Amino acid sequence: MAGEAAASAAEVESALDMPQDPRTAAFFDVDNTVMQGASIFHFALGLHRRKFFTTRDILGAAYKQAYFRFVGVEDPEHVAEARNSALSFIAGHTVAELEELGEEIFDEAMAHRIWPGTRALAQLHLDEGQRVWLVTAAPIEIATIIAKRLGLTGAMGTVAEHVDGVYTGQLVGDMLHGPAKAEAIKALAAREGLDLSRCSAYSDSSNDLPMLSLVGDPVAINPDAKLRAHARERGWRIRDYRTGRRAARAGLLAGAVAGAATGGVAAVAAMRRPRS
Repeated sequence: MAGEAAASAAEVESALDMPQDPRTAAFFDVDNTVMQGASIFHFALGLHRRKFFTTRDILGAAYKQAYFRFVGVEDPEHVAEARNSALSFIAGHTVAELEELGEEIFDEAMAHRIWPGTRALAQLHLDEGQRVWLVTAAPIEIATIIAKRLGLTGAMGTVAEHVDGVYTGQLVGDMLHGPAKAEAIKALAAREGLDLSRCSAYSDSSNDLPMLSLVGDPVAINPDAKLRAHARERGWRIRDYRTGRRAARAGLLAGAVAGAATGGVAAVAAMRRPRS
């Protein structure tokens, strides 16, 4: 019996030990693709609770977050502002401090905002022996924590400059946004020997069309209007997990019939409903 049990255990382990496919990978955007809303906002809010910066600062970020979640598209002016002020609030803090706080803030404010559907898609790639990377404009520290917690291969993100382990408040290079993501993936593919025609990429934003167009299997997740139209035209897969956004649209439709004031109240009420 013991021998049979050992043999059975070995058979199960063998079945679970999926062979790696060294030439295939999947790339996932983070904000509104893997996670509801903007990860940098959730991180900043967690830092605000720890007195890293003022209420006025966080209110400005909150406006951009609300716009991002409801409209579902990134405002170019907001991106430019973020480029100019990104991570200035962590100047003088240490890398070790931010990494420790990042773990706390993930548990506190991010874990429950991971889209289950997107997480399942990432796990399917892992189960097939493929590597999975996050590719995001969010700081690399945040992206790395999310990747680690989800059991993914790794992450590429915006890099904050630090000297002797202390942040300067400046970026190394530019934000990893739009075409920069495609360039980062090309560099990774060259280094890792990936065949991009066999790879997959997932995003919610038309800003990521350069990244999505690189791979053989592009997928639109919670897409903005421009990306949805582009994906339909080219026959790309589309997945939408935003039940709350559908409710908000219903509220806006009701408002158009009942009047602008009523519509505003309906939209706000719809946006506050729990998301599944």
